Amino acid sequence: MSTKVYKTGERLDSSNAATEQPKILAILDGGDNVVIDLSGCNYVSSAGLRVLLYSYKVAAPKGLKVSLAGVSSEIRDVMEMTGFDKFFEFYATAEEACKE
Repeated sequence: MSTKVYKTGERLDSSNAATEQPKILAILDGGDNVVIDLSGCNYVSSAGLRVLLYSYKVAAPKGLKVSLAGVSSEIRDVMEMTGFDKFFEFYATAEEACKE
């Protein structure tokens, strides 16, 4: 099983969640693990967190993995406060994540 990288934009929120989610799910539907590269993302809303969590919930029963790369300290803090950090492995870069 291979790993594909999906890079988000500057924001992952209600303005783009409906378009981002299907792109991530398409990778999972193809049977690939996905690394969501958030290195260019400076804001994740509750809608964005739902995108990430739903991706995890789709991947897990298929034996696939969703990893996060390039997560800013601010976004990481929010994920830790909400418990989302327990669902994902975090990497400094997408390249590092793909080596795992």
